[in-house]
Amino acid sequence: RRVTSRGYLAVRLSTSLALLKRLSREPAASRPPLSVCSVASCPRGWLPLLTLLSWSPPRRGIALGQYWQRVCSSVRFRMVHSREPVILPSLLACDLSKLADEANRVCPEKTDYVHLDVMDGHFVPNLTWGHPVIKCLRKNTKAFFDVHLMVSKPEQWVKDMAESGADQFTFHIEATEDPKSLIKQIKDNNMKCGIALKPKTPASAVFEYGNDVDLLLVMTVEPGFGGQKFMADMMPKVAELREKFPNCDIQVDGGIGPGNIDEVAKAGANWIVAGSSVFNAEVPSDVMNVMKKSVEKHGNGK
Repeated sequence: RRVTSRGYLAVRLSTSLALLKRLSREPAASRPPLSVCSVASCPRGWLPLLTLLSWSPPRRGIALGQYWQRVCSSVRFRMVHSREPVILPSLLACDLSKLADEANRVCPEKTDYVHLDVMDGHFVPNLTWGHPVIKCLRKNTKAFFDVHLMVSKPEQWVKDMAESGADQFTFHIEATEDPKSLIKQIKDNNMKCGIALKPKTPASAVFEYGNDVDLLLVMTVEPGFGGQKFMADMMPKVAELREKFPNCDIQVDGGIGPGNIDEVAKAGANWIVAGSSVFNAEVPSDVMNVMKKSVEKHGNGK
């Protein structure tokens, strides 16, 4: 739709994002700047509205990934929800020679949560641990085990993970040909179920299964290695999932710490995986409390 340089266009955020992605196919040299002037509150079930100014010529735009950080810093919006904030230290970032001690250092209580990344060197280019290590760790901590499987053929590991003490089994939508059967298999083995999406996978890939699982995980880095830079352009995906599944836990994983937690919380995430920012802190509990309070403030509206 043509928009003159003096015109204003208020559109649903989800619609504007799709449009920006389409327009981003234009050559980089021909992309004019985008001015974001305001955001309006919307009725329940709608994403916030962006007002776009000075968009000319109409078929030129900017790449969403390149400029989303600037948009987020200019726009204040919140995807308010009622889901409980959960901060999950990722053990991939700890001193692996002291795995049990490190787990208990950041998760001393039975009500605490810990995130365990299982990588097979095939689905992702790295190799970590498997169910034997998780089974040994289970003997030394009572924390909730959130197990994220970055593996090919996750179906073959469901029973082993259940027997090793995993409380939640999260698989990648890209790694299975029959998500519904896998979800049933996980729940039949008395584990909670989550589905993860790589950065390039659209939110729509899990729309069919969102009401059947306990959690949806949006990767904010390319899966496979810890310590990567946070990808702010994943926040529209988080917001899209929060709007569509208000009663589901939305998890984010990758490069998250006190410096960007507000942005993540405003997008609607309530399960926050944090590795380096927690284990490199002098007082890990202080960092975790900062992030939890951010989700309570920006996500729960407290």
